[in-house]
Amino acid sequence: MRHFRSAATLATTLLLVSGCTTAPRYAVPASFAPAAFVGASAVDTRSADAGQADLVDWWRGFHDPLLTSFVERALAQNLDLQQAGARVAQARAALKTANAALLPSGQVSGQGGEIYQSLETPIGRIGSAFPQFERATETYEVNVGASWELDVFGGRDAARDAARADWQASAAAAVAVRLAVAAQTADTYIAIRALQARLGVARAQADTQARLVDLIALQYRKGVAAELQLRQAEGALAQVRASVPAIQNQLDMALTALDILIGVQPGATRSEFLVVTAIPSPPAIATAGGPASLLRRRPDIIAAERTLAASNARIGVAMSEYYPKFSLSGLLGTATTAAGGLFGGNATQANGVLGLRWRLFDFGRVDAEVKSARGRNAEALGAYRLAVLRASQDVEDAFSTLVQQEARSTMLSQGETSLSRARDASFAAYRGGVASLIEVLDADRRLLETRDGVIQARAAASRGAVASFRALGGGWDPASPATVSMAKL
Repeated sequence: MRHFRSAATLATTLLLVSGCTTAPRYAVPASFAPAAFVGASAVDTRSADAGQADLVDWWRGFHDPLLTSFVERALAQNLDLQQAGARVAQARAALKTANAALLPSGQVSGQGGEIYQSLETPIGRIGSAFPQFERATETYEVNVGASWELDVFGGRDAARDAARADWQASAAAAVAVRLAVAAQTADTYIAIRALQARLGVARAQADTQARLVDLIALQYRKGVAAELQLRQAEGALAQVRASVPAIQNQLDMALTALDILIGVQPGATRSEFLVVTAIPSPPAIATAGGPASLLRRRPDIIAAERTLAASNARIGVAMSEYYPKFSLSGLLGTATTAAGGLFGGNATQANGVLGLRWRLFDFGRVDAEVKSARGRNAEALGAYRLAVLRASQDVEDAFSTLVQQEARSTMLSQGETSLSRARDASFAAYRGGVASLIEVLDADRRLLETRDGVIQARAAASRGAVASFRALGGGWDPASPATVSMAKL
């Protein structure tokens, strides 16, 4: 009994000092984001007259019901997003395992058996010399056991902190996938509308030049036009017609990519694009809050910061190996050779063990483990800082694309009007014998290039808006109860 009291006293002492942690104190790195975005003023200026989109569901700001439908279907059905959700569940399970490691574990065991002793073994030969020796023996045993590794120096607590940070990083990464899926879906939809518009322009230009070829062919048959003029017009027509399959090929691939984004078989949504509509116009973008708001909204930055926190906690896990590990285990049960006496007082058995494990002569390896953990922490810190820098780069690039492509679209639209008039004038002059066919074909080429450029600039501006919303962390609500309870970010 005295030994049990001594063990209890020691166990109490260990419990009092348990909870001490070896992990370095963690603090979120100070923000080194710029005070303001370089392109914010230009975005605010172009957004003054446009309807502003809500960052949470920015795709609705394009006022295109089909675009909204595709984005929402992608968020519900995308397979990358489902995989990200599964990774969050795995990280959550790892956290539960780490929590359980801090608590005692118990088990109930029981067994019953019969042994029939051979007389040809040494034991059997000795036993057979005694009249009371019985070859058949029954055994019955029921036990309740428990064990607990005391977290005296905080190693397991640090492991739990690391698992929690991993779970939060996984949850933030899943949100990042959500934002990427929404942006890729909208971007692909806009690309499809742009390709449809370019296809229409190319076909219309081919029809125009086909009529020109017919006119020159008629003149050639009447001996008014030279064969050279006819062949030049036919060559120009072939060039325009050749652009149609190339654009159609890009359109087919974009349609297939959109199907994959929403998790359906390629070709499943083509019927929804039979009616050709205009490229969605980019809405206004709010830049209020600036870079400071970006750090709170970008899930990839949040994930990088949580990964940094996890690596810091794992330094504590490694450092705890410098110190001894104490464990308590106990067993209470009964054992007998007769089933009827299983619960009798004489069958009671019990034991208690206070264990010690200390890597006292393995400090060289522990040193290496600590240095490795510190190295991973330094790597994670670099990754976090790089994530902040790249987030700022994403915003600046997207803002520049949006503003400059809108300006390019405006300039090209003005040029399109002038070139359209120039083409009509050159064709009229050609029919009047004042201008050459080369001038007409050159006017056609310039007009086609400009019209195609206008479409591409408009699409690039809209895609720049999509990139801006994504770069600003749009597509989720960090303050929503569901999100906060999921990741506690």
